Amino acid sequence: MTEEVILETPRLRLVMWDAADAGLIMALHSTVGTTRYMSGGAPWNMEKCEERLANWIKEQARDGTTKYKLLSRGDRRFIGRAGISMHDRDENEFELGYALREEEWGKGYATEVASALAKWFFAEGFAGRFIAFTHPENFASQHVLKKIGMRQIAPRLIDGFVAPTFELGATDI
Repeated sequence: MTEEVILETPRLRLVMWDAADAGLIMALHSTVGTTRYMSGGAPWNMEKCEERLANWIKEQARDGTTKYKLLSRGDRRFIGRAGISMHDRDENEFELGYALREEEWGKGYATEVASALAKWFFAEGFAGRFIAFTHPENFASQHVLKKIGMRQIAPRLIDGFVAPTFELGATDI
């Protein structure tokens, strides 16, 4: 089966998920380390991984964008997931999100992929802005968002906590 390449950076490749990729999502989100700032901190079970995979495939078909599988360009290892997907359909509001396997932290991948996704999103004309939010204690992710030029806006209540929220507009790049 030929992979649908969505976007490439110097070190990374974003590709569309395959229907059999729930095991990769499980490998990513089955640890406390990778879920401590999301999903109430609970590792995902296989049912949730299969549900998210099905949703990402549906989002891509419906919206033309979703959270994608993130691979290393060099050795094709699974790095994590990243993308911009619809957050609020009524407001036509999109949200940047990413999650990397713990062994891939600290290598600059989050900044590299987030920056590339922002440029791609605006070049494709999905919308004139997008948002991102983080857990209040996820300082590393907040740093990435600021580094790619996002500015902090009013926080939002997400999953029961007040989440620092950021936005980036097409004219900000």
